[in-house]
Amino acid sequence: MIFKYKNEKGSVLAYILIMVSLVMVILTGAIQFIVSQIKYSTYNNAREEAFQIAESGVNYFRWYLAHNTDGRTAQQVAEFWETREIIEAEDTGQDYLDPNGGMLGKFKLEVTPPQNGSTIAVVKSTGWSYKYPDQTRIIQVRLRRPSWSEFIVLADDDMRFGEGTEIYGKVKSNFGIRFDGLAHNIVSSAVYKYDDPDHGGGKEYGVHTHVSPIDPLPNNPLPDRSDVFEAGRRIEVLETSFTGIQADLNLMKSVADAGINGSLYFDDSGHGRHIILNSNGTFSIRTVKTFNGNSNEINKYLGSWNSYPIPDNGIIFVQNNVWIEGELNNKRVTVVAANIKIGTKYSIFLKNDLFYSQYDGSAILGLVAQEDIEVIENSESDLRIDAAMIAQEGRIGRQHYCTNWLWMFCVGYNDIKDTITVFGSIATNGRYGFAYTDGSGYQTRNLIYDNNLLYYPPPYFPTGNEYLMDLWEEIKN
Repeated sequence: MIFKYKNEKGSVLAYILIMVSLVMVILTGAIQFIVSQIKYSTYNNAREEAFQIAESGVNYFRWYLAHNTDGRTAQQVAEFWETREIIEAEDTGQDYLDPNGGMLGKFKLEVTPPQNGSTIAVVKSTGWSYKYPDQTRIIQVRLRRPSWSEFIVLADDDMRFGEGTEIYGKVKSNFGIRFDGLAHNIVSSAVYKYDDPDHGGGKEYGVHTHVSPIDPLPNNPLPDRSDVFEAGRRIEVLETSFTGIQADLNLMKSVADAGINGSLYFDDSGHGRHIILNSNGTFSIRTVKTFNGNSNEINKYLGSWNSYPIPDNGIIFVQNNVWIEGELNNKRVTVVAANIKIGTKYSIFLKNDLFYSQYDGSAILGLVAQEDIEVIENSESDLRIDAAMIAQEGRIGRQHYCTNWLWMFCVGYNDIKDTITVFGSIATNGRYGFAYTDGSGYQTRNLIYDNNLLYYPPPYFPTGNEYLMDLWEEIKN
C-alpha cells in the first residue's frame, strides 16, 4: 500500500510538471507575441512620425517657395533660383516641433532647381523622429509654374471657331467663345455672358455654340452638348493677363545677350531676318532688305546666308521681323521677334512647313512675336506648323487676302487654301483665325495639342504666377 501511494504521488507530480511546462510555453509565446506587437506598433509609430515630418518638410518648402516667387516676374524668379536663396533649407535639417514647442524630429530637404528655361523643380524631403532616428521616410514632389503652352488656344479677345474646326487640347479666352466645331478637351471663358460681335441679338453664354440646336440665352440651364464639347465647357474662370509678357521678353533678351546655352541676338538691320531651321542642328539666316507690306512676301535680301548652331534650351532673339520655316531636330529653342524699347513692334511670318523630325518631346519650338504671327498670302495650301506660339499684342492667323470675288464668295487662287495643321499651342491677344465666312483661307483647320508641352514648354516661355504641385510620391529607402 505504501508503494502504491508513492506511485500515485509521483504521477501527480509528473502531471503538474507537464501542466506547468505547457503553461510556460503558452505564456512565453504570448509574451513574445505581445512584445513583437509592441515592437511592431512602435515601428509603425516611428515610421508614421517620420512620414509626417517628411511631409511637413514638403509643406515648409512650398510655403517658402510661394513666399519668394508668387506674383514675381520671370526675371525675379530666375534670380531667386540663381542666387540659391534656398541653400539653408536644402543643406541643413529643419526642426519639427509639436504644438507646445517640443522638438519631435527633423526633416532634410534636397532641392533640384529648374534647368535653364524650365519651371520644373523637384524637392525631396527626408524625415525622422529624435526618438527613432534610424527610421526615416522620404517624400519627393515635383513643382512647376504652369506654362502658357498648356492650352491649344489661349486668347485675350472674343473668339469664334467655325464648322470644320477640330481641336485637341484646352481652349480658354478672357472674353467670349462661339464654338461650332468639335472640341476634345475643355473650352472655358472668363466671362459669364457677352455680346457676340458676329451677329445681333441678346447676350449669350461665355462659351456657346450655334450648332443645332442653338444654346439657350443666359439664365436658362446650360445644356451639356457633348456633341460639340466632348470634355465639357466652363464659364467665369480666372483671367490670364497678356500684359505681363513684357517681363518675359526682357528676360529672353538678356538670355540672348548673355549667350546662355548658345543663345543668339540679332539686331534691327533691314526689315528683319529669314530663318531656315536645318535637320542637322543648324539654322540658316539672312537679312531681309524689303518685303511686300500687303502679301508679306520677301522681295530682296541684304548680304548672304549665314549658318549657326541652333541653341539647345536657349533663345534666338531678333530685334526685328522674322520669317521662319524648316525642320527642327532634337533641339528645344524659342525664336523671338520683338523690340523691348519704345517704338516699332515686330511680327513673325509663316509661309512654308515648320515641323519636327520626331514627336517624342526632344524637339520643342517656341515662337514669340511682340505683334502678330501671320500666315502670309502665298503660303502652302497644305501647311503644317509645329510650335507653341504667342502673339503678345497682335494676333495669330491669316489676313483676309481675297481680291477675286464671284457674287459674295471668294474665288481667287491664292485666297483659298486646303488644310492648316497646328501641332503645339496658340496664345493670341487678338482674335485668332485662318479662314473667313466668305470661303477664303484654309478650308480645314486642325489644332492638335502637343502633350509634351505640358511638362516641357519652350525655353523661357511665360508661365503662371505660382508654383503648383503636380507629382507626389514616396521613395523607398
